[in-house]
Amino acid sequence: MIDGALPFLWCPVCHEPLRRCERALRCPVGHSFDMAKQGYADLSAGRLPHTGDSAEMITDRAAFLAAGHYDFIAAALAEHPTDGLVLDAGTGTGDYLARFLDASPAATGLGLDVSKPALRRAARAHPRAAAVLTDLWRPLPVADDSATVILNVFAPRNGAEFQRVLRRDGRLLVVTPAADHLAEMVTAHGLIQVDPDKAARVSGALDEHFEPVSTTVHRHEMRLTGTEVRTLIGMTPSARHVPVEDLPTTELTVTAAVRLAVYRPR
Repeated sequence: MIDGALPFLWCPVCHEPLRRCERALRCPVGHSFDMAKQGYADLSAGRLPHTGDSAEMITDRAAFLAAGHYDFIAAALAEHPTDGLVLDAGTGTGDYLARFLDASPAATGLGLDVSKPALRRAARAHPRAAAVLTDLWRPLPVADDSATVILNVFAPRNGAEFQRVLRRDGRLLVVTPAADHLAEMVTAHGLIQVDPDKAARVSGALDEHFEPVSTTVHRHEMRLTGTEVRTLIGMTPSARHVPVEDLPTTELTVTAAVRLAVYRPR
């Protein structure tokens, strides 16, 4: 619900607080922002340069996550509970945020994403979670020093804005693919490989604003049906390059491997 997150949101135009007026959010200056019928708020404040994941990608992601294959990622994140605002930057379907809130019963969730199909699901993901349409590369419609935890799972990283909205005693949790993530599937189907410089690029995006606290690698072996292999490919950037409908329907054992890095603000 958007109401729980309102104290942490501000107008993307003038940075004044927002209040709810039926199906809109308004600031004292008079700027007004629509609430979609599905429950998310549009705080994009203008035309967006991209629209994020498509409806088809989000449908595949929802199905794959519902099957529990990435529960090990949600469990690793939930080991860092809080009682404040949990900001999920690049929330997607809101599944990771929902699992985190289940482990933090006093926390409030706020999911940000640029994909409308994703936000339609994220707005319903948890009763203590709000969903907002915004571009992570732009200034976030979130007040200074608001969040106690920022989640960033397979999503863009805006170091300066993350530092601004995170409390000084807060933590940034960043999940990125390890070098061998989905390696068997990459080999079998010629998918996009994990960037070998991924860790260095993450550090480059964050080091000016954050210092590392810890890094752990989490692995999980998945025995996937042919349909699940197609679904997993369909939720990734490889879906734009691989004819998913032409893939064989054979089972495949795949290793999911991710790196969870914890940061604190500098």
